[in-house]
Formats: sequence, structure tokens, C-alpha cells
Amino acid sequence: MKTTLYIKNMVCNRCKSTVARELNALGYNIYSLELGKVVLNEGINKENSKLEEILKTHGFEIIKEETEVLIEDIKIAIIKKIEIQDNENISSFLPKTFKKSYSALSKLFSKTEGMTIEKYEINLKIEKVKELIQLGQLNFSEIAYSLDYHSSGHLAKQFKNVTGMSMTEFKNLQRWDRKSIDRIV
Repeated sequence: MKTTLYIKNMVCNRCKSTVARELNALGYNIYSLELGKVVLNEGINKENSKLEEILKTHGFEIIKEETEVLIEDIKIAIIKKIEIQDNENISSFLPKTFKKSYSALSKLFSKTEGMTIEKYEINLKIEKVKELIQLGQLNFSEIAYSLDYHSSGHLAKQFKNVTGMSMTEFKNLQRWDRKSIDRIV
């Protein structure tokens, strides 16, 4: 009997490795593992406090409510969309992905997270911009293009609105202030 666990804040490959390591250490046999979701080959008590405690030490938690699962799935879909540089508009991308109206998804997301889907996507993109600036492989125009901004000026304005500094100021910092993806709000 397989058991599916939905895990909050499991948003990158490092997160997947950490969850897999901890589940293996507890003796669980993993059938499949993807961002935000683990399928185990055996049944477990979803109230397993030892598992929950260990996951919590790494900043994860088991999601038990359907609404929370959907919100986490939306976040993961947006993260993947940005990572693969899919330039489709978010308001058409999400309904195709989740087979629900954008209006319904947007209202639920805003109510649960206290911000719009668009704001969440912008915050993720700005963190991606910070990462790309740190890597130093692309200039500002190339970064803007890669993240589907209409111009580097549009990106520059949005970057300043979100961070309070210009991209050049950020680039020149000795200590870069970046948020982990699971801390985007």
C-alpha cells in the first residue's frame, strides 16, 4: 500500500535530497520523489510525530489539508516555470496546469498566502535575478530577456521596487542578501 506525503517548503533539489536522506534514515522505502511530494512504498501513520519532528528541523512540514496541498503545488509550478524559462503568461499557465479557473486559483492563493500570485511570481523572479547577478555570466539585458521582461528598464524598475536598490548597487555589494525560495513572501 503506497502512501503519498505532501511536504511544504520542498522546493529545490537540495530539499529533495534532504527529505530522501531523512526518510531513508527512518527506514522508509521511497517509491517516487518530486518537489513537494513523496510517495512511499508502505503505509504510514500520517500523524507520525518522529517523522514530522525531523522534517521540521529542516524547515519542512507535512501538509494535511487539501487547500494547502494546492497552494504548495501552485508555488512549485511557478518555481519550475521560472527555472525552465517558460514565458507563458501566469494567468494562462496555471489554469492549464491545474484545470481550474485562474480567478479561483488567484483568490485561494491570495487568501491563504496574503499576496497575489503575480506578486509571488515577481518575488521569485527577483530572487532569480539576484542569483544570475551573483553568477556574473549574463549582463542585465540578458537577464531581463531570460526572465521574459519586456526591457532591462522594466526589470530594473521592478528590482528597485522589490529590493529598494538598483541592480548595480546589488551587484557591487560585498554581502549579497538573498532569500531561499521557501522563504519568498
